[in-house]
Amino acid sequence: MKKILVANRGEIALRVMRTAREMGISTVAIYSEADRDAPFVRFADEAVCVGPPPSNESYLLGDKIISICKELQVDGIHPGYGFLSENATFAEKAEQAGIRFIGPKPHAIRVMGSKLEAKAAVKNYNIPMVPGTDEAITDVEAAVETAEQIGFPVLIKASAGGGGKGMRIVHQKSEFVEQMKRAISEAESAFGDGSVFIEKFVGSPRHIEIQVLADTHGNCVHLFERDCSIQRRHQKVVEEAPSAVLTPEIRQAMGQSAIDVARACDYVGAGTVEFLVDEQLNYYFLEMNTRLQVEHPVTEMISGVDLVREQINIARGERLSFNQDDLKIHGHALEVRVYAEDPENNFLPDIGTLHRYERPQGPGIRVDDGFDEGMTIPIYYDPMISKLIVLAGTRDQAIERMTNAIDHYRINGIKTTLPFCRFAINHEAFRSGKFDTRFVGLYFDGKLPETEDHSELAAIVAAMKNGEKQVESTSSTSGSERSRWKTVRSLS
Repeated sequence: MKKILVANRGEIALRVMRTAREMGISTVAIYSEADRDAPFVRFADEAVCVGPPPSNESYLLGDKIISICKELQVDGIHPGYGFLSENATFAEKAEQAGIRFIGPKPHAIRVMGSKLEAKAAVKNYNIPMVPGTDEAITDVEAAVETAEQIGFPVLIKASAGGGGKGMRIVHQKSEFVEQMKRAISEAESAFGDGSVFIEKFVGSPRHIEIQVLADTHGNCVHLFERDCSIQRRHQKVVEEAPSAVLTPEIRQAMGQSAIDVARACDYVGAGTVEFLVDEQLNYYFLEMNTRLQVEHPVTEMISGVDLVREQINIARGERLSFNQDDLKIHGHALEVRVYAEDPENNFLPDIGTLHRYERPQGPGIRVDDGFDEGMTIPIYYDPMISKLIVLAGTRDQAIERMTNAIDHYRINGIKTTLPFCRFAINHEAFRSGKFDTRFVGLYFDGKLPETEDHSELAAIVAAMKNGEKQVESTSSTSGSERSRWKTVRSLS
């Protein structure tokens, strides 16, 4: 594999390209008109505009992307996450065109893309599952009976769902019919598939997932867990590895269950098996994501494994170069997602220009991003600016390192989730490890603690920057004044 096309944008496109370059593989970027000046476009060896900003006119044009691959003699396609990454038809067409899809086979994508098919596939592997129906329910009367048998509260879920869409919690029988109609309608609108099923609602769950890698030679390993319980709108915003609550015995059992899920669909590549874990640390299979996850860096940090490199090697037909016994947990990692959102306005997007953008630096700090200072966050896509990741020797040290990194991440011009993430990781519930997916509802009232206002200092810094440029051009400033600039700059 000498050339790959990255069928994605932003930070994940850049992250994939960096590993490809290290491997001596040339890269092709595709981009919409909104991303013409983005860092990932400049980083690629070749770049092709695929259309206007809307995703359905650019990044979702599978046939056009495959045509570009043929024209540029591309050997493989890396889909990143989102867009076409879990589109079995796209993966199939790529393979038929002689282009390697750097991900699982279409069969696995299809099976795990349906929660009902996934449950059926893993049924013979003795994997714990939440009590509920094994098939779609359309008969409302039968659904009410089933819900009563399971016991309220229950969860109505879209079979093809994700991101909380097509999902309704029903606490009592009188609410059921209305909530089921809403779930079906939302599922049809979001996924074109109104199939829903019913599960027992786990009231205080943690969302814990296991990373797996499987090659084409029958080898499969897990790379431990990530705790992704801090969420808003059913979407993750803080992740950590390893979990603060799993014992070695539960970790081993969950890891084996994740491997069994992968074997159940003949999985190949990097995938993530998601579980719900209740207050008694009982775990239940939730779903499998057949792609690289947004939060994959925390696993890379604690395992020392470059997951993108492994994806590419597996797509080349290579065997895994390590086995389960070779993998160890090293330290503790945290990741916060930096979204252009206003936490004090129900996390609504706050699109604008990055008037100031300075990344934190230091030992154990990693920033995966796709923007530079002066760029505008496009309105057409997910408003994530970056992922901030830290690694430290212990969980407490990782929290302190992350807090310090957040404090030195300078973003002016838009609201971001950084202040909320700082609040979350320093909350007693998080520090103690006694939290679950209800964290936002229980502990965040929509108001963030008062923090030091750096706006005045930022203005001074900007003025000093401008002054320094003038000094350099006229050579009229003394060395002491330049020294004063450095002092002010270091405080910002």
